[in-house]
Amino acid sequence: MDKQIIDQFIKNAIAEDLGDGDHTSLSTIPANAQGKAKLLIKEDGIVAGVELALQIFSHIDPRLEIEVFINDGAAVKYGDIVLTVSGSTHSILLAERLVLNCMQRMSGIATKTNQVVALLGNYKTKLLDTRKTTPGLRYLEKWAVRIGGGVNHRIGLYDMILIKDNHVDYAGGIANAINSANQYLKDKNKALDIEIEVRNLSELNEVLQSGNVNRIMLDNFTFDNLKEAVKLIDGKYITEASGGITEENVAEYAACGVDFISMGALTHSVKSLDMSLKAF
Repeated sequence: MDKQIIDQFIKNAIAEDLGDGDHTSLSTIPANAQGKAKLLIKEDGIVAGVELALQIFSHIDPRLEIEVFINDGAAVKYGDIVLTVSGSTHSILLAERLVLNCMQRMSGIATKTNQVVALLGNYKTKLLDTRKTTPGLRYLEKWAVRIGGGVNHRIGLYDMILIKDNHVDYAGGIANAINSANQYLKDKNKALDIEIEVRNLSELNEVLQSGNVNRIMLDNFTFDNLKEAVKLIDGKYITEASGGITEENVAEYAACGVDFISMGALTHSVKSLDMSLKAF
């Protein structure tokens, strides 16, 4: 966990929600009221965001007492209690929605990721996320992918060179794009991997002729062409399949022999896991 990123996220999220005060709680509950609440699971899945919840509670009120019963990455079922929190009622209520929003979203991602990873169990292929994340929540969403058993692709534009179709077209072709990327890294004294996306076998052959990349993304390939591409690459570069991959066909893609499969659906269209924070 990157505490600096998490602290800034929590600070911004609380400011967004609190404004000039929680007037509902202030108007109905005595300032010195004490209470307890339990985080209750209402749907089977994989829990994620427990560690984040502890940071949220601590940020809002270090005096809150938390007891954790279920940790990140564990399978949960309806009725399970993940944690209890006790202390200032006002602090618990302030933390409630932020904790739930984060944990529900993260647990939904971890659950979906875990389901897809299970489908890849008979293959060497690893599951990757993408940059198709919610603005401002990327760190949390990619954290949830890891909790669910997936692997993070690049975090942003800064930690890998990924030459996609638009880059190739704007650069004037595959060879130009690859050569320029390598020259850039040399000039800037940067050690970044280079990945390039190809759309067909013809483009793949251009990449193989140019070389000087680390990974090849095979985008929207048919199964037959994907198998042929893996054969042509012959282990010289890391391979990644992308585009149109679903739970229904992910195993068939993996059977083609690729090293990685990337799925934007892990983060851009996942259903949150149902849970609640209830007073007791």
